[in-house]
This record gives sequence, C-alpha cells and structure tokens, in this order.
Amino acid sequence: MPKRLILLFLFLLGIGNVAAMAQPAVPGAFDTKAAQAFMIEASTGTILLAKNEDQPISPASLAKLMTLDVVFDAIGRGEISLDTEYPVSENAWRTGGAPSRASTMFAALKSRVRVGDLIQGVAVQQANDGCIVLAEGISVSEREFARRMTARARELGMTRAVFTNSTGLPDANDPNGGGKVSLRELVALAQDLQQKHQDLYKYFGQADFTWNKIYQRNKNPLLLLNIGVDGLGLGFTEGEGFSIVASVQRDGRRLFLALGGLKNDKERTEETRRVLEWGLSNFKSQRIFADGEVIGDASVYGGAQSTVGLLAKTPVDVYVPVDTPDRLSARIVYRWPLTAPVAGDYEAGTLRVFLGARLVRELPLYTKESVAQGTLSRRAFDAFMELTESLLFSWLWDKPLPT
Repeated sequence: MPKRLILLFLFLLGIGNVAAMAQPAVPGAFDTKAAQAFMIEASTGTILLAKNEDQPISPASLAKLMTLDVVFDAIGRGEISLDTEYPVSENAWRTGGAPSRASTMFAALKSRVRVGDLIQGVAVQQANDGCIVLAEGISVSEREFARRMTARARELGMTRAVFTNSTGLPDANDPNGGGKVSLRELVALAQDLQQKHQDLYKYFGQADFTWNKIYQRNKNPLLLLNIGVDGLGLGFTEGEGFSIVASVQRDGRRLFLALGGLKNDKERTEETRRVLEWGLSNFKSQRIFADGEVIGDASVYGGAQSTVGLLAKTPVDVYVPVDTPDRLSARIVYRWPLTAPVAGDYEAGTLRVFLGARLVRELPLYTKESVAQGTLSRRAFDAFMELTESLLFSWLWDKPLPT
C-alpha cells in the first residue's frame, strides 16, 4: 500500500463502538459447500457472499461466456450481425463437433452457419463447435480469438483472467491449460452480459433450441426450477470439480452468483438453489447516503480552501441481512493530500462499505466543487506542513520492527 494512502473517515451506523466491527460478517452462520463462491446484488453491487473469490480456477466451459461477450460486443459495434455466416472448418468439426463426443450443436463440416444460430448453440447447448466456428470466423484462428478474449477481459476490469481458447477445453500445448479466471471476475463478466447486452442475453434463458432438424434442451438445470434463474453457464474441470455462473431475478431484485469446486452435478444444482434462495430471502435494501449528500471531506494543500467535499454520483444503497441490520461501517480512502488546483467532479477517492469486518461495497467518490490555488503564503505554509507530516509518516511506517 502506498505510504500516503490513508484512512480519512470512519462512519458507523447503529454501532456503539469500533470494537463491534470485529463481529462475524456472515449472517446466520451461513456457509456453502462450494470451495469458491461469490455473489452480489445487481443494483447496488453489494457483496452477499464471498469465499476464495479471487482464487484462480480453470474456467472450463465457463470460458464460453467470454466467447459470447466478445461476440455480443462485436455485434454491438457493428463489426458483425446475427445474419453473418461463418464456415465450419475441419478443426471446428473434429474438435467440437460430432466426432468429439462433447457438447455440440452438430454443425456439418464445410457448411456455413449464421451467427444468430451459433449464439443459440453456445448459450443453450454450450456447443464447442459453435464456439470454434465463431472464433475462427471473427479472428481467423482460435488462438488469435483467445487473445481477444483476454483483452476483452481487461476492458471489463478482469485483471488476471487468461483465456487460451474459445471453449475452455484443456489445452496440453499451453502452460495455462484452458485458461485461468476467478469467481469475482466471472461475476463481473455475467454482469456485463446481462446489463449491456440485454437483447442477446435472452438466449441464456431459452428453454430449447431446434436447428438443422436437431432438438436440444438447455443444459442449465436451474432453468427448470422456476425460481427466476435466467442464465448463464456450467463448467467442469478434472481435479477442480463442478462450477456454475447463475443469475436470478425475482421480486424486483437480481443476484449474480458464481460457485466452484462442487463434487458433482447434483450437488451443484442443489447448492446453487440453496445459495440463491438464501440471498433472495435474507437481505433487505438500506440507504446509507442520499443522492448528492456530502459523505466526507478531503484535505487540500495549497488551495484557496483547506478541504473539499466528496460525494457519490448516485444514492448509496446496500443490501444488509434482515437479522443484523446494524453492523455497517463506511470508510473514505484517498491519496492524501489533494494538491490545488483541484477540478470539480474529480474522482478523488473511494468509499468502502463494510458489513462487520467484510467489504461489501466499493464505489468512487468525486469532488463536490473545484478548488483554486491559494495565495503564495498559503501555498508556502501548506508545503511546509506537507513536508513535516510526510517525514513523520515516513518515520512511523519505516521504523524497523524489534527482533
């Protein structure tokens, strides 16, 4: 952590003392059988469940979600359309088609298939041949398309995800196998698919798909449970277990969930349902800062004024457990101090909201107004104070520990 990144502000809601922050963060002692888990509420971004959420795992067939995100993005930018047709190469047919005995939409060798049909094959049936045809059609080679997948991941804030092919199939010739991704990143990917591509997202919830006279049902068993699930995908990797990325919408709220490391398909289905029901039933919305409310002040050196207000651009809501609504705290963190001149609406810090000791929401804060440079004497005084305080903090942080 940079030396000058400091805690500015601590705001406790309904808590008698700071020691209360050490209370357990998981309401009702809820736990999951999954080795990795991450779930958020969509409208606020509140983290409802987190367990090894940044641990990298093999994406397996969940890599197909990134394949479709790249395709949806290409459609949105006008690069391709649903009526664009791509040829089925021998590689696509042999690696992902009927000869592979894996998930396939049975695209015929040397035929041409519409992008709209390929999307349905991948979203409904997790078709490996559909992925490869899309990859080769858009980027000539699957390897080049995988680079585009990883680049797209970076655009979405997925800083560590790596994709090596369009299907997530094991790749013995690549040190990353079929790639690596965390559950936190998979949830971010699911959010992008649902929120930015709503016209195409519908394919994930499509119950079945008939193409080329072949009828196939959606492989996602959660769709049959009538609990509001409308996507997204399943995965399995030898040695890592069964995984899933799901989204549910019910009673005016939407949750995104990723689970990994489950023992079998049955456990994956049952545990996903259990976690989603818990998330839908045990939380309520609570507003902690109103729209336009100044949340705190940041110090300004060398300015016409010594502080500037910080605020969020939207009301700050969080989802909190119904049985423990008083365990919230909020902190503002910024790179101290701001140096004049400071522009108005400048992203100057971050608000971090905690449930107990666990971070549940993080969002940027912006300056309420601009701050011009102060007088020469004011700038000189502030420069002296900054130097003095920097030396003091440096001594405190760099002081060796006793041995």
